Amino acid sequence: MPPSRQRGVSRREFVKAAVAIGGSAALSACLGRESPDLPQGPDDLSGLPRRQHAWNDALRTDDHGNHVPPKHHLLVYLDYAGDGTPTGTDRETVETALRSLERAYPPNTDDGDIGLLSTIGYAPAYFERFEGGLPESVDLPAPEALAPFEDPVPDEPDAVVHLASDYGSVVLAAEEGLLGERSSVNGREMDATFDGVFERAALAEDGRARRTGFIGDGLPADNQDVAGIPDSEPVPEESPLYMGFESGFEKTQATEDRVTIADGPFAGGTTQHVSSMDLNLTQWYEQDSREHREASMFCPAHAENGAIEGTGENLGNSSGVGGCAETVEEDAREGVVGHAQKNARAREDGRPVMLRRDFDSTDGDRAGLHFLALQESIADFVGTREAMNGTDAAAEGAVGQRANNGILQYINVRRRGNYLLPPRESRALPTPRPGE
Repeated sequence: MPPSRQRGVSRREFVKAAVAIGGSAALSACLGRESPDLPQGPDDLSGLPRRQHAWNDALRTDDHGNHVPPKHHLLVYLDYAGDGTPTGTDRETVETALRSLERAYPPNTDDGDIGLLSTIGYAPAYFERFEGGLPESVDLPAPEALAPFEDPVPDEPDAVVHLASDYGSVVLAAEEGLLGERSSVNGREMDATFDGVFERAALAEDGRARRTGFIGDGLPADNQDVAGIPDSEPVPEESPLYMGFESGFEKTQATEDRVTIADGPFAGGTTQHVSSMDLNLTQWYEQDSREHREASMFCPAHAENGAIEGTGENLGNSSGVGGCAETVEEDAREGVVGHAQKNARAREDGRPVMLRRDFDSTDGDRAGLHFLALQESIADFVGTREAMNGTDAAAEGAVGQRANNGILQYINVRRRGNYLLPPRESRALPTPRPGE
């Protein structure tokens, strides 16, 4: 019997399961396994960044300068409960509720743990209720398929809240506090809640209105007894993600400045794309060799040169595939092209145009990935996805549109959604032109 099954349910497994279930009973059970002794947040919120998405200053960095993401994540999809356009009273209620959470939990602690980080974003469908819609300075189209081989369901709620913490109990308590299911969080009363203003979204084709996940060393290994992962439990203990390799290298991420909208009424905000994907990793682990996995995730040159040790932590703060971007078609003719190699072609001035904050998931009892990306415009995401599709590589004939073409054959995009994350001062039920 594999070691993880022999040792019973670990704290990490239990907390992940509690977050996925949600509700007061799950929160109570979660608190029985983890006891975060967190201080309350600041009374004066003026020191919080104007940009909702400015999380990096709160995050730890590892020995190589890579930002370490929060371990537990929750996406809560919401619809506006009122008719017509939101009222000033509703805006005040939403802002007060969000500030209540910020006063209840600190972004981080003196020890470097993440207390609570959050954003709220709005879909194109939300802005359709306003005459004239969004200004041209905001690139926020409705979600659509971005490859000929995918047929995702569009997610079109009014809003989505992203909650993240190193503690599962914190995201659960924050969710309940926001939705009016808990009167206080972390010993502090909620001054207002979303109750009566927002309700859980009714998404097309029974889409989940709450989506959960995790990222960090040991969490995928502890939670691999799900569909999409072989029974041999192959995910390395030290891996932060199901596919067995490091991600989020500092040099393969856009900066927060790069993804910030520069001009217009939402200057200081950003756009967010969320793709929900199924992972199918039986072939990845049980048929593909280690060398093939390295070539597919990074590039063939890395695999041939033995550049990757373990999960790739030895690579430091960069995947090191910049030079491989010039050999995509050549490598395709040889039979395999890498995921990171293809994406490197979408860089500007040597840096990516997207900031990824994705995380693995066991929603629906199967291995998945919620791919969350921030960028100044959705066009930046689309351009990067087009590079990832590797259509030019497939045209060379030795690789397929998906087979041996990066990691495309191992993922299935089920849902897509696009959102605007306004700056903090206009995050509560914004009009298309705040301040006018």
